[in-house]
Amino acid sequence: MATGLSSMNRAFNLVPKRAESRQSEQLRDTFVDSGVAIVLESVDHQILYGRRGTGKTHALRYLATVVKGNSDIPVYLDLRTVGSPEGLFLGEEVKPTERASRLLVDLLNQFHDSLMEAAIEDDELLTNTSLITNLDALLDSISTVRVSGEVEVSKEGETSDSSKSGASVKLALKAPEFGITGEAANATRRLSKETRRGTEAISLNFSDIARALRDLFDSFSGRRVWLLLDEWSSVPGDIQPFLGEFLVRCMLPLQALTVKVAAIEQQTNFRMRLPSGQMIGLELGADIAANVSLDEFMVFEENKERSREFFKSLFFNHLTLGGAPNSPVTAISSAQGIVREGFTDTRAFDELVRAAEGVPRDALNIAAKAAVRAAMDKISVHDVRAAGRSWFQSDKEAALRSKEEASRLLNWIIDKVIRERRARGFLVNQKQAGNALLLALFDARVLHVVRRGYSAQDEPGERYDVYVIDYGAYVDLMQTRYAPQGVLPVGPEDEEPDYVEVPTQDLRAIRRAVLDIDLFLLTQQSAE
Repeated sequence: MATGLSSMNRAFNLVPKRAESRQSEQLRDTFVDSGVAIVLESVDHQILYGRRGTGKTHALRYLATVVKGNSDIPVYLDLRTVGSPEGLFLGEEVKPTERASRLLVDLLNQFHDSLMEAAIEDDELLTNTSLITNLDALLDSISTVRVSGEVEVSKEGETSDSSKSGASVKLALKAPEFGITGEAANATRRLSKETRRGTEAISLNFSDIARALRDLFDSFSGRRVWLLLDEWSSVPGDIQPFLGEFLVRCMLPLQALTVKVAAIEQQTNFRMRLPSGQMIGLELGADIAANVSLDEFMVFEENKERSREFFKSLFFNHLTLGGAPNSPVTAISSAQGIVREGFTDTRAFDELVRAAEGVPRDALNIAAKAAVRAAMDKISVHDVRAAGRSWFQSDKEAALRSKEEASRLLNWIIDKVIRERRARGFLVNQKQAGNALLLALFDARVLHVVRRGYSAQDEPGERYDVYVIDYGAYVDLMQTRYAPQGVLPVGPEDEEPDYVEVPTQDLRAIRRAVLDIDLFLLTQQSAE
């Protein structure tokens, strides 16, 4: 046991914070379904959106275990491990088509290797000789190389004459001897030599690849192949549409294949227009459905009890089913037992749920920090608040230091919403929802959307999104006169406001809850 930590706090601190740190069996056992699993089990092609820490990787890896249990073939590929420095980082030095081609070849090589591994592990597949042949054909379809440049052809000639011809055979006790003698006609030998000067480049033919894949899938005896592409947003934005076009032309039309893509919505570029005017890439809704968002599944502002139960199960699964063998924590028999043994009271656990803002990875990290602070004691409200502030500073606020204007917007929102209105939430007109600075704060998990498309009775036709500010951004104000009184301030602006949680129906007076991003931009311009 680590010095100074109780067995319970040590368990909180040792929980892996990323899904790739777990084995497949642990991923299946520790998965807590927020409602997304049943949606992903559809055979339709889908994009799974979610910010960092919301559980995209865990969901895909869990889906892989479900698929395998149904005798289908899952292929999980982490796109962070695909590609080369030349293809990913050279930018303008290499054409996007060449960079995309290198990425596609690497991706298909990993795809081939995963299918080969699946065949080796399955005796029924391994005895299928056509499967191995078709796997080789897939490799052949992505191995074509062309040379771009000049071609030089040179010829060399040589003539020889002889005056005799004939043939003779000698028999002896040894081996028979055969010889040729006599006169011969003029014999001419000409040699040709071809020299190519240029640059080698990968040459991919979509038809050849699609045909190879179709034949390969036919070899799986009716089993469906599930291609699970994780970390799409790690691919450079300018070549994402080329990768999408490959999926459209070679993979999505194949009936025996299902493709799932995990991506961060604000960092994706699925489609683009070429200089010729041609559109390439994935057309959302037509080629692939973009109907799954963990940011929406993980919103719990409207249902506190659902929030508690989810995080109770999250910690119970991670500390017991996925914990170290023979740990005293694994003897806890219920999710409520985690709360009873690990926290001073239910109020402390509720504070952790509040601090997590619906993001599982944030919950695990805040709990780990709080456990270290608690040492030999149970985790208290004070421990959670200190840990929440520390996690915000080290993970979220630090990520904004390179984005000065976004950081200024966050400070402006804190002043306007928390200090002036004593609220922790606000409304943004959907006409401003695409603001790059606002999206940067959302992506950094310092703002959270808790409802989209909210309407106001006094502004017909206008739609608003409800945002809340991250717990760590205002926790140090909770014991001051600026402490938030609720999510949204409502009521006439000349009266003391009422505070409501996320409303379930339209309200009449919401003007004081609306945040005008254009006003911030004007203040920045005047300051300059």
